[in-house]
This record gives sequence, C-alpha cells and structure tokens, in this order.
Amino acid sequence: MHKLKYQRVLLKLSGEALAGDQKYGIDTGTLVSICKEIISAQKLGAEIALVMGGGNIFRGVSASSKGMDRATADYMGMLATIMNALAVQDALEKMNADTRVMTAIAMHQVAEPYIRRRALRHLEKKRIVICAAGTGNPFFTTDTAAALRAMELKAEAILKATKVNGVYDRDPVTHPDATKFASLSYIDVLNRRLKVMDSAAISLCMDNSMPVVVFNLFHKDNISRVLKGEHIGTLVQGG
Repeated sequence: MHKLKYQRVLLKLSGEALAGDQKYGIDTGTLVSICKEIISAQKLGAEIALVMGGGNIFRGVSASSKGMDRATADYMGMLATIMNALAVQDALEKMNADTRVMTAIAMHQVAEPYIRRRALRHLEKKRIVICAAGTGNPFFTTDTAAALRAMELKAEAILKATKVNGVYDRDPVTHPDATKFASLSYIDVLNRRLKVMDSAAISLCMDNSMPVVVFNLFHKDNISRVLKGEHIGTLVQGG
C-alpha cells in the first residue's frame, strides 16, 4: 500500500470525457483507457466514488435554451448520466473491478437507489461507487451533485477530471499565452468567474472546506499522482 494524501475521493467524470475525440456518444477506446486509470488508482488503496456527467448524450441547459421546458430537459440529462454510468460499470467490471451504480432517480432494474449509508458501506468494502442522475432534481448541475455527494460520502477531495491540465485565466485552446493557476481560493474562482465548477458547487465546497483538484484525465497515471499528493493541475481550496 502506498501512502496516500487522499484515502477517499470523489471523481467527477464529464460525459464529454467519455466521448473522446467524438462530439457525441461514447468512444470505447477512451472509456477503456479511463477505466484502467481508475482501477490503477484504486489499487493504491484509495476508496473511489464517481459522479457522472451526461453532456456527451444530452445537455439539459442547451435544450432548454432552444425552447424545451428546463425541468424536462434536466430530467432527460439525468437519464443520459445513467447511460454513461452503466457503460463505465460494464468497462470496469470487464477489468474485474467490483462496482455499484447508484441513481438519484429510482430505476431498480438497472441500478440501486442512492442511499447514503449503503454507498458508504460499498466504499468501505472497496467497491467503486458510480453515482448517476445528478441530485435527482432539475436546475442542479452534475458539478453540484459532485459537491453534494463528496460531502455526504466523507470524501477528502473532489477530483475534477478535464481535458486540460488545470485552471487557466483564459481558454488555453484559443489563447496559447493563457496563464495556468497552481492554486486558487474558492473566492478567487467565484470572483473571476473561472469555469472550474458552477457557483453553487464551489460555494458548497467553500462552506464545507472541500478541496477541488482540477487536472488532465488523459495524462497517464494522473489520478494516481493526485492521490499521492503530487502537485499537478490546479488545487482549489480555502483562502
């Protein structure tokens, strides 16, 4: 067993990450690669819960902006996260991982309902807990769901997996001279309107002193490196 900085973490996995280079859907090669990283990290001795996004299949905010009722669109987005969760579960279990999908919307045929005490027990038994359907309520993002689940499951940090290696003052894709932050306070994120997580999620983390590590998911062993306490990506914490 390695000495870890974080023994229990909440990994926020976006739907876009599962799409790989595609604009839509799930790229099988990318899915397998991500799951290998998760299993390598778990083998260090960490307890890992995931919160799934669904933007690769359906994004409620985008649909509502085009005239669909926001609540209906958000429920459809929640169903998209469940599809992603089942795909991740399938890939992990093909690698002999022990998993549980838990949903905030009752769907007994395909997953367990999210019950906090049961989720904690799964983590204690070294199962990878995959949380889907956000908070179960419309008007809340999966970022907010990640913050909420992290508090409930007594995680020591939220790992926000992205396609870039941290938080920048501008979009590094369109601005090559963008400056990367090694660390930020919650207030900095809110005041600068940096796109780390939405304001509700950051406020929840601030109120409960939950650190957030933003890092590139697609660099090999990055999840494991964060668990060991290596300084990669951007750390968001108190002032």
